[in-house]
Amino acid sequence: MPSEAKTELIIEAGRTEKQYWKDLWGYRELFYFLAWRDILVRYKQTAIGIAWALIQPFLTMIVFTIVFGQLAKLPNQGVPYPILVFAAMLPWQFFANSLSGCSNSLINNANLISKVYFPRLIVPASAVIVSFVDFMISGMILLGLMIWYNFVPSWRILTLPMFIAIAFAAAMGGGLWLAALNVKYRDFRYLVPFIVQFGLYISPVGFSSSIVPEKWRLLYSLNPMVGVIDGFRWAILGGNVQIYWPGFLLSLGLVILLLVSGIWHFRKTERTFADVI
Repeated sequence: MPSEAKTELIIEAGRTEKQYWKDLWGYRELFYFLAWRDILVRYKQTAIGIAWALIQPFLTMIVFTIVFGQLAKLPNQGVPYPILVFAAMLPWQFFANSLSGCSNSLINNANLISKVYFPRLIVPASAVIVSFVDFMISGMILLGLMIWYNFVPSWRILTLPMFIAIAFAAAMGGGLWLAALNVKYRDFRYLVPFIVQFGLYISPVGFSSSIVPEKWRLLYSLNPMVGVIDGFRWAILGGNVQIYWPGFLLSLGLVILLLVSGIWHFRKTERTFADVI
């Protein structure tokens, strides 16, 4: 009797959860390529190049300093108002740019996604890295302001990497949600600019969160960026700047929830991207 034909089942790499996370490392060169490509495209054929990463936050800082510092006379917590504002502009600009970049990242790479397999998480992650490069460039403005005002940070500046990691988690979590949702619902491309603009004014960027009445501060901290911004100011400004710890812990918990749920939702919908996009 003829031997029975053997059936071989081939599972595409990355379809199992364990293999997926291994593939992220295996496709690291693609991650580097996408990030480097987006950095080059961002400043290609621009007259002043990376200076655009400096101009926008610098002008926003000037406007907020005039409106909130000079006209409204809001408290500056014992530091020059431009430094108070820019210490908050850094994490906010990073978060806002990450949301904008991630939301369109899958759509912009539709041809790549629909033709070959690779862990799709690489695409929005590379967009966050591009925003982080802008974050590092903008940090030169803060350094220049400190030199101009002869401001010397305290030992707390050593804790700044921890708050950068929290900002990164918030940007990644929000970016993954928007990237996945924008594939199925293209309305999000119009909604994201509104979210960014509205979030700028409800976050303590142009003012200190200490002006919020004590009874409302915990509720105000439901905005995850409140804890991130307060953490940056605490680390950079030192002195009289204090963290409202119950609110910070609440914001930190929401950042972790945002990141975990973002990864979960992205992985849940990832298999449909090639069909829907």
